[in-house]
Amino acid sequence: MNWFSPYWFYPQTLISFHWANAYLLWLLGLIPFFFFLKWVFTSHRKQTLLLSVDGLAQKQGLMVKLRFLIPFFFMLGVFCLVLSLARPQLPVSGSENFTEGVDIAIAVDISESMLAEDLKPNRLEAAKAIGRSFIEGRVNDRIALVAFAGETITLSPLTTDYISLKDYLADLRTSLIKTSGTAIGVALASCVNKLRDVQGKSKVAIIISDGDNSAGAIPPETALELARSFGVRVYTIAIGKPGSEEVVDEKTLRMLAGGPEGRFFQATDNTALSRIFDQIDHLEKSLAESSRVYDMTDYYYQYLNWAILFFLISLFLRFTFLGNLLED
Repeated sequence: MNWFSPYWFYPQTLISFHWANAYLLWLLGLIPFFFFLKWVFTSHRKQTLLLSVDGLAQKQGLMVKLRFLIPFFFMLGVFCLVLSLARPQLPVSGSENFTEGVDIAIAVDISESMLAEDLKPNRLEAAKAIGRSFIEGRVNDRIALVAFAGETITLSPLTTDYISLKDYLADLRTSLIKTSGTAIGVALASCVNKLRDVQGKSKVAIIISDGDNSAGAIPPETALELARSFGVRVYTIAIGKPGSEEVVDEKTLRMLAGGPEGRFFQATDNTALSRIFDQIDHLEKSLAESSRVYDMTDYYYQYLNWAILFFLISLFLRFTFLGNLLED
């Protein structure tokens, strides 16, 4: 539609806009305030000459009214300029894109027991290999990576740099953390910390371990409450064959998976571990909240044109006899 149309000032038109810089609309409230201040400061400096002749008095009254045309058009120009700066936008009809994204924090146990060879070549290497395959299947998801034994270290914050994530996974080894033990509670708390500030997206913590909580200052129960309070789903994977030399203790992992929409998985071999990550992938694709992204069209130039027009009218009137009235 042509910019030179009253359509752009209809209330329903202004209400329908999405304002990219909506906070600038507050400036509209300052426009009458500034003109009021201008009137206060200028009215005290002017003297009024009262005339008794009726014809002259009527003429003077008309001139007084006309003198307000210049500030009136200037105010309209400022009004339209503010609307332009606030960037009114409308979505393009029929152009909707859907993106699906999940934020995932993965905590991998790197304690000495993860070197048990009941999975090939050992539990840690099997977890790393399947973890890399899982990362390769992500598209819009952000992933954080945490390693833990008796304490935790953050290898990566939330990121979509999947190449770096796979490199971090490849570098995982038991010597990264000197403190012995299995701090599952601290590991989950660290995952929650990575996810707590995420808004409006699916949030998941995946804990891969083969043991019970035996270290750390944060009990697993406390970490689970933190996960619940921040809306983080907890998936736990007990890795290792029952009856192997390194005992697999599932108690803590099962407890953590008992939260809202949590899941417990048992990986007794490499194939089972691969299936588990496939299930997690399927669960997240079905539970993820799709966010709708619109292609937006700007209409700021409509109001910018109006602002220029009003400023030019104000400037033109200032060079006519009305401009002399303002100086009298």
